[in-house]
Amino acid sequence: MKKSIYLLIVFQFVLANLFAQEKEEKKAFEPREPKRFESTHSGTFGGQKITYKAVVSETFLKNSSGEVTAALWSTAYLKEGASNQNRPVLFIFNGGPGSASVWLHVGFFGPKVVHVDSDAKADDGAAPYAFVENNQALLDLTDLVFVDPIGTGYSEVLGKGETKEYWGLNEDAASIAKFMKIWVTENGRWQAPKFMAGESFGTTRAAKIAEVLEGGGNPMALNGIVLISQALDYGGSSSWTDNLTSFFTYLPSQAATAWYHGKAGQGKTLEEFTKEAREFAYTEYLSALFLGEKQSQVQKEAIADKLAYFTGLDKGYILQSKNQILMHRFKKELLRAEGKAIGTLDGRFLAKETDLVAEGPVLGDASSYMTESAYTAVFNNYIFTDLNVKMDRPYLGSAQGMGGSWNWKPVPDGAYWEPSFVSTARSLSEAMHRNTAMKIFVANGYYDLITPFFDAEYTFARHDFPQERIEMKYYEAGHMMYNRQADFDALAKDIRAFLEGILK
Repeated sequence: MKKSIYLLIVFQFVLANLFAQEKEEKKAFEPREPKRFESTHSGTFGGQKITYKAVVSETFLKNSSGEVTAALWSTAYLKEGASNQNRPVLFIFNGGPGSASVWLHVGFFGPKVVHVDSDAKADDGAAPYAFVENNQALLDLTDLVFVDPIGTGYSEVLGKGETKEYWGLNEDAASIAKFMKIWVTENGRWQAPKFMAGESFGTTRAAKIAEVLEGGGNPMALNGIVLISQALDYGGSSSWTDNLTSFFTYLPSQAATAWYHGKAGQGKTLEEFTKEAREFAYTEYLSALFLGEKQSQVQKEAIADKLAYFTGLDKGYILQSKNQILMHRFKKELLRAEGKAIGTLDGRFLAKETDLVAEGPVLGDASSYMTESAYTAVFNNYIFTDLNVKMDRPYLGSAQGMGGSWNWKPVPDGAYWEPSFVSTARSLSEAMHRNTAMKIFVANGYYDLITPFFDAEYTFARHDFPQERIEMKYYEAGHMMYNRQADFDALAKDIRAFLEGILK
C-alpha cells in the first residue's frame, strides 16, 4: 500500500512538472518586430481632396520588467503631406466591454461607411451590402486612430501576459492610456491637440482613461472627448428590479418610443412629448417611486393613468407592475397585440416574434440582428482588400469569453470594496476640473433603450461637472444614431463644429 501511494505521489509530481513546462512553453514569446500593414488612398473629406495613409498595426504593451505582455492593434488614417507635429489626432473605440472598433469605424468615423436601412424597417439581409465613401469623415481636420482593446479585433495577450491584466475597468483604461502615449510618442504628437471618441461602454472607458492619462508621472491632457450614447453612471442605465433610478431615467425614452410607434403623444411633437415626460418624471413619478406602498390606492391609480398616457401600455398591466415598467417588458408589451417586439439599441426597429406570450423579446435585439451582418461583411472585406491586411486568424468583432471574466471593481486588488453600480462620472468630472481646457460633447438618441438620453441629463447634472464645457445634442434614432442618414449628417456636422470650436 505504501509503495502504491509513493508511486502515485511520484506520478502526480511528474505530471505537475509536465503541465508546468507546457504552461511555460505557452508563455514563451519569440522576439519580433510588430506587424504593420500600410496602404495609400485618397478621397474628398470636408470638401477637401485628401491623400492619406492607412496603417493597420500592432503595438506591444510591456510590464514593469520590460517584457511584452500584449499586442494592441489599431488602424490609423494619416493625412499625407501634413505637418505632423501639431496635426490633431482623434482616438476612437467602441464599447461592450468586449467590442472592437468596427462599429464606429465603418459606421460613422471611417473614410468608408456601410449603409443599412435608414428608416429601420428592413433587415440587412445577405451580401452584398452598400459600402460607400464617407465625404463627412474628419480627415481634413484630424488624423483618426481606431483602437481595438485586448481580446478584440486582432489584439491579444502575448508572452507572460494574461487576460486578467487587461479585462477590467481599471486594467482596460490603463492599457489604452499606455497605448495612446506610445502612439503619440512614436508619431511626434505631444504638442498636437488630442481627442477621444467612445460609444456606450466606450464612454465609460473614455472617462476613466481621461483620469489615467493625467497620472503616472507623465501626464497627457486632452482637448476634448466625444461621448456617443454615454454610460458614465450605470445606476441610470440598468433596468433592474428595485433599481428605482432606472424607472425614472428610462421613462422619457419609453415615451419617445411609444410616440414613434403611434401608441402615445399623438398630436404633439417628439420634443414636446419628451419634455412633458421629463417634467412628470422629476415631479410626480420620482416621489411616487420612493413613497412606494406608503401611497394610497388613489395615488397609485393616478400615477398609473399618467404612465399609461406616456408609455401607451394598458393601465391594468401597469398597476400589476407596481407602476414600474422594466425595459425588457416594455419592448415586448408595447406591440404585443401585433405579435412584435421592438429593438434595444434602437426602439424604431421591430420584428415579429415566435413566442407571443413571453415576458420579453425571445429573438434578441432586432436593432442588432437587423444590421450587424452588414457591418461584419463589409469590414472583413475592407481590411483584407482595401487595407491589404494579411492575417492567419479572424478579426474578432466581439471578444470571446470576456463577459464573465471582466473585473468591474474600481479599486486595486486587495482593496476593500462593496458591489455597487459602475460609475466613472466622478473620474471625468475631476479630470475636467484638473484640465480646464477639456470640453465634452454628448450625443443622445431619443430611441436608445439601453443608455437613455434622460440618464445623460441626470448624470451631467450631478457629479460637479463644469456645465459650461458640456454640449448635449439629440437625434431621432437610437444607440447608433448614425444608422439613420439624417442623424448621420447631423452628428457629423455637430462633431465637426465641436472640434472646430476647440481648434480655432
